[in-house]
Amino acid sequence: MTYRAQFRCFSGCPGTHALTEAIYRCPTCDGLLEVHHDIEALRDRSPRQWKELFDLRYRGHEFPYGSGVWGKREWIAPQVPDDLIVSTYEGATNLFHARRLGAEIGVPELYVKQCGNAHTGSFKDLGMTVLVSVLRWALATGAHNTRVIACASTGDTSASLAAYGAIAGLPVVVLLPRGLVSPAQLVQPLAHGATVLALETDFDGCMAVIRELAKRGLIYLANSMNPLRIEGQKTVGVELTQQLEWEVPDWVVLPSGNLGNAAALYAGFRMMVDLGLTNKLPRLCVAQAENANPMYRAFVAGQEKVEPIAAKKSHASAIQIGNPVSAPRAMAALKAMNGVVEQASEDELADACARADRTGLYTDPHTGVALACTFKLRERGLIGSNDRVVVVSTANGLKFTEFKLGYHEKTLADVSPRRANLPITLPADVERIATTLQELSAKAAT
Repeated sequence: MTYRAQFRCFSGCPGTHALTEAIYRCPTCDGLLEVHHDIEALRDRSPRQWKELFDLRYRGHEFPYGSGVWGKREWIAPQVPDDLIVSTYEGATNLFHARRLGAEIGVPELYVKQCGNAHTGSFKDLGMTVLVSVLRWALATGAHNTRVIACASTGDTSASLAAYGAIAGLPVVVLLPRGLVSPAQLVQPLAHGATVLALETDFDGCMAVIRELAKRGLIYLANSMNPLRIEGQKTVGVELTQQLEWEVPDWVVLPSGNLGNAAALYAGFRMMVDLGLTNKLPRLCVAQAENANPMYRAFVAGQEKVEPIAAKKSHASAIQIGNPVSAPRAMAALKAMNGVVEQASEDELADACARADRTGLYTDPHTGVALACTFKLRERGLIGSNDRVVVVSTANGLKFTEFKLGYHEKTLADVSPRRANLPITLPADVERIATTLQELSAKAAT
C-alpha cells in the first residue's frame, strides 16, 4: 500500500496541497493548514502490526528508523526519500518516572517526558527534522526554489533550525527579540552559522515580520504555522504511550506558548485512536505562564477564541507569547481531550523547578510552569491519586543556567527562593569541615 500525506485547510475548505508546496495558509479562507493522512490506506496494517513495527524500529540502528520521528514515518511524511531525510536521531527520549516528586504530591504514577534530551536541547528538533527534510525533497523535485529557511524565535526554534539547516547545507535566518533570549540559546544559531537578526521587539513582533517575509516569498517559513512542524512533534504522544506499554495516560500536562505543541499532541493521540492502537484520549492541561496567558484567559471566560494580549516578561521566555499562531488548533485539541488550561506565576514556576530539582530532575523554567500547574490540579482534586500523569519537559535545563543560578543567588524578579542553596565557604581545615558535616548530618536526621 502507498501511504500519502497532503496539506488541507484546518477549517475544512475544499482542496489539498502537496507537502512540497511553499504554502502556510489556506488560499481560500487564510486559515491554518494541517497535514492530512489517508487513514484508510494506513489500515492495511492491524493495530498489533503497527505496534510491533514501531517497537522493532525503536532506537534501532537502521537509518532513518532509529529516530523517534522517522521510526513512525508512515504516520508523518511517508513520501520523503531516505537520502533526503535530515535526522539527528531525535526523539526516543526518556520517560522519567518521577517517583520522589510523585510521592510528595500523592501521585505515584507521575512521569516526566524528557523531550529536552535532544540534539539541540529541546523538543523543537522533532518538528524541524520533518520540515527540513520535506524542504530538501521540494528543492530536489523542483517544487519551488525558496532555499532560505527562516523563523521567529524565543530561542529553541532558532537553535533547532540552525542545526538542521547546517546539516542540510541550507542558509538559515533567525529573528530574535533582542535581550529576551538566554546566552545558551543565542550562541547555538551563531555557532551553526545562521544569520541572526536581533530585533527591538518581542516574539510577537518578530512573528509579524517573518509572516510578511514568507508572504513575499523571500523565505521558507519554519515556525509552527507550517504544519510540517506539528507532524514531527505529534510523535511525543505516540512515543510516550509506547513507553507505557501502549497504555494511554490519564493526563498530559504541556507547557504552551505558541500552542502548536497542544495541537501536535492531540494529532498523535487521535491517530492512535483512529487506527485502533488505543481506545481513549488522555485529558490535556495546557500550562501557561501567568505573564503570557491568552489561552488561560479565554478558557476561564468560557470563550472559544483566543484573543491576543501583550505578553509580560517571564522567566519562561520560550512561552512568553501573547498572540499564539496555533490557537485555533489548540482550542480544538483542548475540546477533544476534555482539557483544562492552568497558569503559573513567576514564583510558582521557579519554586516548582527547585522542588523538582531536589528530587533529581534538572528542569527548565517552561517545565516549571507545567509542574506548577500539575501541583495545582492535584491540590484541587482534578488529578486523582490513582491517575497516571505525564508532564512534558520541552527543553533542557542546562540551557537556562542564568535562571537556575539566579534562583539560588536570590536575584530573580518576582520570586521568593525558598529552596535556595549556595556553596558553603570554608578554610581548607579538616576539623572545620568535619564539624560542618556533623552539623549537616544532625540536621538531616531531624
